[in-house]
Amino acid sequence: MTTSTASAVWKGGLKSGTGEYSAASGAFKGGYTFATRFEAAKGTTPEELIAAAHAACFSMALSAGLERAGTPVTSVATTASCALEMVDGKPKITTMKLQTRGIVPGIDQPAFVKAAEDAKNNCPVSKALQGNVTVVLDAKLES
Repeated sequence: MTTSTASAVWKGGLKSGTGEYSAASGAFKGGYTFATRFEAAKGTTPEELIAAAHAACFSMALSAGLERAGTPVTSVATTASCALEMVDGKPKITTMKLQTRGIVPGIDQPAFVKAAEDAKNNCPVSKALQGNVTVVLDAKLES
């Protein structure tokens, strides 16, 4: 298996400081601030990066499961929304909503939902979040 690496640097105080993150692969990098994370300012957040990882992982797991079942996908598109809320006065990731749409010849809606539930419960990112974050799934088959 592989080990994936990313890094981040924070400079300054919590509200006035700035952070930068990057992937060791060079595939992505960017900046973040208190305002982007907690005040809806334009820019990214650590939670957005987790959401991107979850959407990518889930989509691959769903595709793999459907392929193993003999119904390979034409496409799977997933949006993940990661909610950061105050719980007992502290920020906490509480919910991840996965909205997935698939084009899968030869399958019906109940079979697609079943495969999506399996991917939700078993993709590596979902497993990392289990027991700490509620994962909600909205799965629909498209034509």
